[in-house]
Amino acid sequence: MGSARSPLLLLLAVQCLALFFPSHSLLQQEVLALKAFKRDILEDPLAVLYDWNTLGGEPCSWFGVLCSRAQIHVVALNLSRSSLKGFIAPELGLLSFLEKLILDNNLFFGTIPRQIGNLKNLMVLDFSVNRLTGPIPPDLGNLTSLANMNLHYNGLTGSIPSELVKLVDLVELRVDRNRLTGPILGGVILNSTHEMHNMSASQKNEKRTCNFPRLKIGDFSYNFLIGDIPTCLKNLPRSAFQGNCLRDEYASLQRSPQTCGFQKSEGILNGTTKQSRKETGHPKLQQPEWLLIIEACTVAILFIIFIAVVLTAYGKYQLKPYIKFPWKRHTKWKDISVSIDGEMLKDVKIFNRQELELACEDFSNIIGSSSDSIVYKGTLKNGPEIAVISLCISEDQWTNYLELYFQSKVADLARVNHANTAKLLGYCKENNPFSRMLVFEYASNGTLYEHLHYGEGSQLSWFRRMKITLGIAQGLRYLHTELQPPFSLSELNSSTVYLTEDFTAKLVDFESWKMVLSKSEKNSGQICSGGSLHTLSCSADDLQFDVQCNTFSFGVLLLEIISRRHHYCKEKGRLVDWASEYLQNPDEISKLVDPELKDVKADDLAVLCSVISLCIDPDPSKRPSMQIIAAVLENGIDISAAAVLKDSSLEWANLALAS
Repeated sequence: MGSARSPLLLLLAVQCLALFFPSHSLLQQEVLALKAFKRDILEDPLAVLYDWNTLGGEPCSWFGVLCSRAQIHVVALNLSRSSLKGFIAPELGLLSFLEKLILDNNLFFGTIPRQIGNLKNLMVLDFSVNRLTGPIPPDLGNLTSLANMNLHYNGLTGSIPSELVKLVDLVELRVDRNRLTGPILGGVILNSTHEMHNMSASQKNEKRTCNFPRLKIGDFSYNFLIGDIPTCLKNLPRSAFQGNCLRDEYASLQRSPQTCGFQKSEGILNGTTKQSRKETGHPKLQQPEWLLIIEACTVAILFIIFIAVVLTAYGKYQLKPYIKFPWKRHTKWKDISVSIDGEMLKDVKIFNRQELELACEDFSNIIGSSSDSIVYKGTLKNGPEIAVISLCISEDQWTNYLELYFQSKVADLARVNHANTAKLLGYCKENNPFSRMLVFEYASNGTLYEHLHYGEGSQLSWFRRMKITLGIAQGLRYLHTELQPPFSLSELNSSTVYLTEDFTAKLVDFESWKMVLSKSEKNSGQICSGGSLHTLSCSADDLQFDVQCNTFSFGVLLLEIISRRHHYCKEKGRLVDWASEYLQNPDEISKLVDPELKDVKADDLAVLCSVISLCIDPDPSKRPSMQIIAAVLENGIDISAAAVLKDSSLEWANLALAS
């Protein structure tokens, strides 16, 4: 008897010890989950996972990982704004003690793993501003401790799971700017009075049941949600439901019936009148047959009159001589047909305004602006990220000269095709409402200006700065010497250089509209009916001057890249003036370099300073062409794998990440 009790007592003793000395097997399981997470990361341009030693090491010291005080369990994983690209590993569901999972503002794609629903202790879930697709897993309804769920700005589809009504502790719920369909939580969709009549009381109550007593922030906007807004969400502002396909009178600014895929006659959107709802289910009164005959005859007569008017007008137009008229600012551009050679624009895609409005979140996602234009960021449906430049000018101010300038600019940009220039994807030209827009591909890593002056200096190592410098030089060489006629950027500075995920430089011409109105005022030529592109051609001297201005700006930009100083500041004046004394003394050029910059190569710096001196020469005629400048940089600066490995093992890691 005693021998039988011994194993039982031993087992009880082990269980009691486990209460006081937690097992490390759970921590090992969490390590495996973190390793799986890193395995599914395809790109890490900022090297935030550099210290994630998957062969050993203490996970609690890894970047973004927070453990409990006893260093036993992982309680938070925060990799916000880390530029990570890859999938969200299902193994994260093994982090059973996790309280915060924050992966916002990255490039995660694929679906949300349903295993996330196993994290019963999770209080914060933030997957916002990524590229996630597919449905929201119903398993997320098991996260009963959740207080904050943020899934906005992805490509999520399907309906909002009804299981989310179980998350009664939610304080914030954001699912806006996705492609979600179906009803809002607890909402009712009744397609007919017959359906409503056949629903039992329990079914109606079940569909309407939702209770979020702590919810303070909620956003369901810019999806394709339909039906009514549940009563439990009516405390949210109306803007939380705009940009959908709702028929609820509380909602505002809903999408058009065509965008939602409904016929106007269905009348289920916000614009539906009360009268049309009342008429549903009542048969229309049939009109008398004689009245229908009169209506048909009237329509036929009006159609014949219309055809006669069109033919008469066409005959007069054919006999009208070709007339030149002096340019007048007050002449309405609509009165004159102006266009360039159609062959030049035949391969350029034309976007409609509604398509761009949807892609740019109803033109709310502004990433830049000036007095002449606004730049929006967006994502085309099943397509790439885009930057949309919209001209800030009213229809009354638009002239036939500006119309010709716009069309010629589109044609000019359409011929630009280089690895270091932003690609023109198309344009928008509509008159109701008046719209003139250019659509470019978007480089997702922001501008060079942001990385130099607002980012961490370590993000722009010497290797990356040299890579960016060579990219800009090669792009300018293409624009100035390989294109005929040459193409000059209206403005070249760190704000017009965008960076891709691997820090490839992309030159953009977003500021080309600054001089449009001034050129319009100075234009004293004549524009004919059916005027063509030659009226806007610049003289060779003007074009050469613009090219030389780009060369000067490139020299200033190089100074900004190596020094991390603004091209002008109130206290120290112009960057060129500050740098001139150091450029004239080879022994002093090291003082031009950003003090926080490591692994600076003296040979590279000497080449850069010689190029800068040539570019900023006060005499424009003495500035060399970009063909010469790019060749000097390519021969003097080596960013090959062998050179980087020889110089620095850390830079080798950067190169591997960038490749």
